[in-house]
Amino acid sequence: MDIKGLDYNTHREKLLMPEYGREIQKMVDHAVGLPDKQQRQDCANEIIRMMETKMPDVRGNANYEQTLWDHLYLMSHKQLDIDWPFDVSDAEKIHNKPKAVPLPQENIRLRHYGKLIEGLFEKLKEMPAGDERDTLAYYTACQMKRDLLTWGHGSMSDEKVVDDLARFTDGVIQLDPTKLKLDKVTAAEEPKPKKKKK
Repeated sequence: MDIKGLDYNTHREKLLMPEYGREIQKMVDHAVGLPDKQQRQDCANEIIRMMETKMPDVRGNANYEQTLWDHLYLMSHKQLDIDWPFDVSDAEKIHNKPKAVPLPQENIRLRHYGKLIEGLFEKLKEMPAGDERDTLAYYTACQMKRDLLTWGHGSMSDEKVVDDLARFTDGVIQLDPTKLKLDKVTAAEEPKPKKKKK
């Protein structure tokens, strides 16, 4: 719907730095169009003062003045001809997006146990028999039980954990479920809704 006389933001030019608002952008455009360099300089100083009031938290940065002048330079589309108090040649770095963090693309076989437990299975297969391996096997089994509770759709018996541990370590780890005392794991109870007072 287009009503005559109404000016919608969707019809206006997109703001380069919307955090300062359209009024500051209008001031910058006005400063660019001024014929006298001293007038442009005075106007730029006032704009910086206004920008600082719009974004007071910027003062917490060590080089906040440099940042404000960089923003002014970008908002003027690099057209503002003044004596810049700071070097604004690197101002465009502000808009550079950081490189995407690569996510692990490995295939996880046992999604309910996760990659870390899979790594523990491999470690347990390589370790020599002894107290250290027995301790790691116990802690791995406890974590497996927790993971089964969270992701295994309710099937978290000690027998299931012992069976999985033996199967995924190719039979290297054989725990006796009758002698094994895994940590007691229970599902967190959902909070009961409060009764409304009348």
